Amino acid sequence: MYKCVAKNENELAEDRVHVEIFQKITFESAPSPQEFNEGDNADIICNVVSSPAPSIVWRHKGSIIQPNKDVRFKITANHHLLIHGIKKTDEGMYRCEARVISRGEIDFKMIKVIVNVLPSIRARQLDVNATADVNGSALLACDADGFPEPTVTWARNNIVLETGDKYSLNEDGSELVIKDVKKVDEGDYTCIAKNKAGEKSEEVSLNVFVQPKITYLNNLTASEFDEEVTLTCEASGDPTSRVNGRNISSLDKNVVVRSHARVSSLTLKNVQFTYAGQYLCTASNSIGQDNKNVYLEVRYAPKILGAVATYTWEGNPTNISCEVEAYPIATVLWFKDGIQLPSENATDVKIYNTPTSSYLEITPDSQNDYGSYNCTASNVMGTESKEFLLMQADVPSSPEIQQVEPFSSTALMEFEEPDSTGGVPIIKYRVEWRLLGQEWTRKDYDAEDAHFSPTDMTNIIIVGLKPESTYEVKMSAINGKGEGEISLTRGFKTEPVREPSAPKLEYTVQNGGNTFKVNWIKQDDGGSPIKHYLIRYKPKRVSDWKPEIRLPEGSEHILLSSLDWNTEYEVLVVAVNQQGKSKPGSVTFKTALQPTTVPGAVNGGSGLSTGAIVGILIAVFFLLLVGVDVTCYFLNKCGLLMCIAVNFCGKAGQGAKGKDIEEGKAAFTKDESKEPIVEVRTEEENAPNQEGGGSTEPNETTPLTEPE
Repeated sequence: MYKCVAKNENELAEDRVHVEIFQKITFESAPSPQEFNEGDNADIICNVVSSPAPSIVWRHKGSIIQPNKDVRFKITANHHLLIHGIKKTDEGMYRCEARVISRGEIDFKMIKVIVNVLPSIRARQLDVNATADVNGSALLACDADGFPEPTVTWARNNIVLETGDKYSLNEDGSELVIKDVKKVDEGDYTCIAKNKAGEKSEEVSLNVFVQPKITYLNNLTASEFDEEVTLTCEASGDPTSRVNGRNISSLDKNVVVRSHARVSSLTLKNVQFTYAGQYLCTASNSIGQDNKNVYLEVRYAPKILGAVATYTWEGNPTNISCEVEAYPIATVLWFKDGIQLPSENATDVKIYNTPTSSYLEITPDSQNDYGSYNCTASNVMGTESKEFLLMQADVPSSPEIQQVEPFSSTALMEFEEPDSTGGVPIIKYRVEWRLLGQEWTRKDYDAEDAHFSPTDMTNIIIVGLKPESTYEVKMSAINGKGEGEISLTRGFKTEPVREPSAPKLEYTVQNGGNTFKVNWIKQDDGGSPIKHYLIRYKPKRVSDWKPEIRLPEGSEHILLSSLDWNTEYEVLVVAVNQQGKSKPGSVTFKTALQPTTVPGAVNGGSGLSTGAIVGILIAVFFLLLVGVDVTCYFLNKCGLLMCIAVNFCGKAGQGAKGKDIEEGKAAFTKDESKEPIVEVRTEEENAPNQEGGGSTEPNETTPLTEPE
């Protein structure tokens, strides 16, 4: 209230005036942004003063917030906006609007509300397995979400892990790599995600397995007839390694295997020399195994092996073999009639020794050289002796011809081998056959060329017989001593002339894999000479044969090249004589897969590259151009050479007036048509001109003048 007083000498007057001051809308405190954690009761501050007191309206996303419609929202007495359990979706711009209706005043503040979200974290694997001592690494990873984006760290035993020699972290820290994993790295690792809203953590367990490793295994030496010997094998590993001995089943009941945790023992009872050798110890667990060999040496007295009887004949050297098994290696001596060899009376004897055998070489020249020979072997474990007999060999007994299967020009003879070989191997069979009443034909067959028939008898093929003829055949066996007894004679009659027997076919693969050489072996020709062979072939999957190929008599093979890759082929070969065709001999084969590289390049061959081929073509083209140019120069006085001759050598070009024309080659006609008239002269025609007689005509040295 203001009072106004007016007065003079006689009077006093006053009046009162009421003055009211209105305060404009003022935002004392409305910070932006305002941050809250998701789930908090958020008190959004907006302190406003004015006179008279303002009314407050809150807006979000353009709409008025009406607490009576959403119980999560409340406007407090001090005009703050309270949001119960704020959510991430509540984030955004809020408008705090103040109004003084009495004077129509309005003002507002925009407040940014940020809702921070507590991190969530999830390990990709709660348990990670790794193997120790293999220079390997282990990856531990977790994924974190939240707002603002959380930072991720790793810790072990409350110690934060950082990138270095042992650990490596990716850019956002979500992946931890543990290098060169060891058993000590096993344990729990903590993945921690942190932001303004707080932090969350997750445990990741690293399980480190250790591959089995055999740590103790020693070679042993025992003596034959010892009561027992024990091999021990120890191993490390995690999980615990299971240790087994292997390759021992052949020793049966004399073997006792005991295993306990990381140790296994193998006990061999009643030691025999056959127990010597290699034994395998295997340590295994769930992630692998380790194998090591241990060697058992068994010392034992010599044991002599070898055939007791050896056969030979006078003048033929032979070896008596004394095979000795012993450990340590034995010393071997030979005796005859109690006298050590070689001796003064046995100069035809030689001895050869190896670590496992001793050979007595004898070349008998009399009956005294046959008989008993003693081999004695000794080492620190004992001595062993054995008698060997040198017997005089005899010729074989006679083979027995069982049957003869005749054909037109051949016969298959089956026989049983001699009951006695005479003590030495049979090397040949001598077969003799003849037409009745004629001379014997003889042929020796190597014993190794005789084949076994389906009836388990040996057979030989006789060739060169005449059709429809009666023969008789006999045979004997021959060994190193000589020819044995001759068998009984057996007769047979060959068949009439007929078609040949089917050839037998074989094939070999040539270089490349799609070239095959097909050979055939001529069988019985049917009593008539083979005239030719007919060959057909085709892929088995198609019905049409390739054109028939005809080869002359005496042919033994055909080369089939450029065949389709990876294809099965069938080949038929027919022999033809005067009587007709044989049944076809057949063979099938499959070509190789097509190679992916040029064989020549792979095999270091001489194949040319594309660049080399192009270079050769360019060179050939250049030579052709030079050849054409030279031809043009000498025949028509044109081309590049002619141009060079005119410009650099002063030579005259074709058709130039007052210049020399090509010597002795052409003359121009009077109408200057430039069509040359070629004249060829012999030496006789030129002779008079060279002598100076008659009119002068051009020769090899006389230049032509310009045509007149």
